Amino acid sequence: MKSLILNKFGALDTLALEDRPSPVPGDSQVLVDVHAAGINFPDLMVIEGTYQNLPPLPFSPGKECAGVISAVGNGVSGLRVGQRVQVLVEYGAYTQQLVTKVANCSPIPDGMSYPVAAALGLTYVTSYFALVERAALKAGEVVLVTGAAGGIGLAAVQIAKALGATVIAAVSNADKAAAARASGADHIIDTSVPDLRNSLRDQVFAAVGKRGADVIIENVGGDVFDASLRAIAWCGRLVVVGFAGGRVPDVKAGHVLVKNISVIGIQISDYPKRQPEKFSAARRELIDLCAAGKLKPHVMETFPMERYQDAMALVRGRKVIGKVVLNVR
Repeated sequence: MKSLILNKFGALDTLALEDRPSPVPGDSQVLVDVHAAGINFPDLMVIEGTYQNLPPLPFSPGKECAGVISAVGNGVSGLRVGQRVQVLVEYGAYTQQLVTKVANCSPIPDGMSYPVAAALGLTYVTSYFALVERAALKAGEVVLVTGAAGGIGLAAVQIAKALGATVIAAVSNADKAAAARASGADHIIDTSVPDLRNSLRDQVFAAVGKRGADVIIENVGGDVFDASLRAIAWCGRLVVVGFAGGRVPDVKAGHVLVKNISVIGIQISDYPKRQPEKFSAARRELIDLCAAGKLKPHVMETFPMERYQDAMALVRGRKVIGKVVLNVR
């Protein structure tokens, strides 16, 4: 089988496409023939060696994939050979065959394509926990999503709409605005304008009134974070998802105090370990919402496994609307 293997941390060209023997599932494990694997920004951090959780070298990166079970180990129940599944792992998804625990697999319906199932993985479950678990979103509230055309952004827009929120999408160009609109955003605001510090707040107020946003899903950082905090409602909740813009912002405690706001973090890797049943239930709900047409992962482009550098370069350059996916076989 073919696998993308990282033998040393560094640039994208430190990955190598190698032939590896087919693995054999052990007790309570399944063997998945992988058809599609999604690419996420944290995967690039893993390759560089800058992510918070790094396995010992060598290994195959990749946190999400979809395929079909081809073998099961002893003690497996609830899954069978021939079953189509989505798989979420800490690493190992960039391979044609993956041995993994039963708990990492969620069945997908026959009508769901493998690229869509893979794209419905990390970004959607992260956005779901950001909105539902961390922000305690209620129907009728206003949600501001920054970086709203990326993987996390479009997922958050769609999930917030499915849960009954009014959604403001913050984007930097017309193509991204169109993607956010197509995903259900009620209002679009422009982060490419001058004087973002005041302009972002003015645009939010013009869209939904001077109360501002009850919930902010913030995954850009830098100036966008600073400006977003000025547009939050009294007792609002800002969830820190990441810093795609580069600069990690600081928060002034006085602003948090005066407006009774909460600044909350989300680290999704903790949930499968600490609350596995809640994590599995969230994945099932997301798959059901997708099957019902309420979530529609946007796969911008698929690449053959051999062109992984081209695909990852798009993610690195922040040129992806939605997700890019590797066709593994």
